[in-house]
Amino acid sequence: MNELHFAYKIRQQLNRGLHDVSPSTVKRLDAIRDRALSRQKVAIGQSMLAGVGGFVHHYVDSLHLRQVVLALAIAAGIMSYTYWSAEQDIAELEVLDSALLADELPIAAFTDKGFVAWLKSSASR
Repeated sequence: MNELHFAYKIRQQLNRGLHDVSPSTVKRLDAIRDRALSRQKVAIGQSMLAGVGGFVHHYVDSLHLRQVVLALAIAAGIMSYTYWSAEQDIAELEVLDSALLADELPIAAFTDKGFVAWLKSSASR
């Protein structure tokens, strides 16, 4: 006997037993059912975003304003430090480039391996 046939047999037995239930019992069961349905939480249908949007929608709703402000302050601090660090690196390269351009070195000096070591040592000072 497969599951579908078994479910069909159960349904038949329940339907036969339905006629044997007294009207007062039916009224009590109906009242209990109505009371249970009134206590049930109503599901509100909302469109849910898929993927990252759903994750953000779910977690941003529960965040407090302080947490959002703190996260934005940390992000702004990281971006400021990254910008400042890049500016420092560019300034160092500008000094090195202008020093190289001002010197009257032959082209062969730029391809010498010792010259690269000298550049690294002079840049660290």
